[in-house]
Amino acid sequence: MRHSIIAFACAISAAASPVSAEVTEQGDAGFVTRDEATVSATPKQVWLALISPSDWWNGSHTWSGDAANLTLTPQAGGCFCERIPETDDGEQFTLEGSVEHMRVIQAYPESALRMTGALGPLQSEPVSGILTIAISAVDEGTRIVWEYNVGGKMRYDVPVISKAVDGVMTEQLNGLADMLGRIDEPSDADGEAESEPDEEPAEDTEEAAENDDAGEDTPPAPSVDDAFGDLSDED
Repeated sequence: MRHSIIAFACAISAAASPVSAEVTEQGDAGFVTRDEATVSATPKQVWLALISPSDWWNGSHTWSGDAANLTLTPQAGGCFCERIPETDDGEQFTLEGSVEHMRVIQAYPESALRMTGALGPLQSEPVSGILTIAISAVDEGTRIVWEYNVGGKMRYDVPVISKAVDGVMTEQLNGLADMLGRIDEPSDADGEAESEPDEEPAEDTEEAAENDDAGEDTPPAPSVDDAFGDLSDED
């Protein structure tokens, strides 16, 4: 079994594109993002850091606004969860809450971590997401391949939300890799999750006009700013 898991991790790593961050697939049914980094750390060091997200996850992409509230239990059924602290500022008092970001479905130390869950704004949609993180030793250190596969009906514009999600995934992997000592070049593509792709001006054609007319009764899809703006208390 150990050999099959190691082979699985190596296969995912080998299949990764030289581009360290990209949306590899997208369509009406969902999308796939893939990110990669190489660090000057052992697989054990990578694993121990990976299961401590409070040390490297960007707090601006949490519900509480503080990565210190994140925990991850690295066993099947374990929770990648967040504590929402109680509030008592003299004017209002709220009880402590919590959020389940993902649930572990496979934990193989130093080789692979797989979790299921709809991250961030996708939590409000009837979609499923599988995050697979493969760890493999290479000559110069350890390679981390991070793939998030999302499928299902969503109210977001897929080309926009997929790019935004990829930006968030890249940001988290960059945080982990930088902490461990990154030795490859991080991608400079779409580092900010909130930035939307530049829109090209619509062509003044009869077909474009017909498309505009057809969409008059369709409510606009949520913007990426709207989607990711509710992940912290900061506006």
